[in-house]
Amino acid sequence: MALISEGISKVRAFELPAGIWSDGKDVGVPRTVLVKWQSSWADKFYQVYVNGVYAGTSDDAEQKAMVVQLPTSFFSSVCIEVFAVDAAEADGNFGGELLDSKNKSGRVRISLLREQMLAAGAKIQIYFDSGTGVIDYDKAVNSEPIEVWPSREDKGGFGMSRFGLSDFGRDWSAGVGFGKGSFGYGWFGVDADFVDWISEQFGAGVYKFAAESIDEEGNESAAVESGEVVVLPAARGAEDLSVVSFDESANKLILGVK
Repeated sequence: MALISEGISKVRAFELPAGIWSDGKDVGVPRTVLVKWQSSWADKFYQVYVNGVYAGTSDDAEQKAMVVQLPTSFFSSVCIEVFAVDAAEADGNFGGELLDSKNKSGRVRISLLREQMLAAGAKIQIYFDSGTGVIDYDKAVNSEPIEVWPSREDKGGFGMSRFGLSDFGRDWSAGVGFGKGSFGYGWFGVDADFVDWISEQFGAGVYKFAAESIDEEGNESAAVESGEVVVLPAARGAEDLSVVSFDESANKLILGVK
């Protein structure tokens, strides 16, 4: 993998203000942050990845700051990483390799498309099969329902946000804009985005998941099921090592593990 993590330090993310309320508090730009870092490299370009997904490349070796878009991730922290790359590989996207290297934690990430067609009060429940092959819809695996629109400004619709200040029938002030979300998944000119849910740690096995949306009246949508998800937790480090003996002929230590 061409990504270089050594030499990168003091990675910081700052919310960008979009305005100020009457009480003096700032209004943050939705899901947009300024990422800054320091580097010991003088001849490298830099790439930023958000939750293992490629977010952008610096224009040159001097640039050490970038504005990136964040996912809608209410139930897990957002992981922002900065890597150095050789100039010849600056345009490459190494997100697939990066995700593969991190997919051994025993946790499962479910990405849910948050499009404007979902109801204003919609919530999402996630179910799984406990490794049996049959999904149990009687008990959700998420500890509490996932709110699709926790901020009413995110939801586009007539009279649902800054009334009269948007296109007819499409009031909304903080929704993801064209080219800023998941391109091609939303209305024309309005991108959709994703909600990321991270599971607790699972043991090694093969699992299936399903998601259902529920509106304010309790009406449930048809379940959307995933394919098989293989979980391979990383091996735990050995603890309480002790030297059992020394093989002089082979020049090897024989270790004991408790």
